[in-house]
Amino acid sequence: MATTDLIDLAVETSKNAYVPYSHFPIGAVLVAKDGRLFTGVNVENASFGLTNCGERTAIFKAVSEGALEFEELIVYGQTEKPISPCGACRQVMAEFFDKDLKVTLVAKDKSTVVMTVGELLPYSFTDLK
Repeated sequence: MATTDLIDLAVETSKNAYVPYSHFPIGAVLVAKDGRLFTGVNVENASFGLTNCGERTAIFKAVSEGALEFEELIVYGQTEKPISPCGACRQVMAEFFDKDLKVTLVAKDKSTVVMTVGELLPYSFTDLK
């Protein structure tokens, strides 16, 4: 699937976000090497520490369904500039993704920044093993 199609899917997926507190929907699409697509949204909770981000939702769905090899992650947010994953999401990415995995960050106007997991988190806990 083309990156533009994945971006459109991330935008559409963001409509399922549960964001009654922040009103800040995130949509993510994770592409597994076997071609499966895993979508994720942020799911908030009144106790903010229990909130889960869209990126982690997609990753956890993939892992729970047996996918452990990935090609690309698309993350969409309704931001002026391409969205930036939080630190917790970056660490989870470092756990499950190769450092060279492409991460496409998308703004509300669909402008993008493409980075790798290693660029997003150059000194992760996984580097300490």
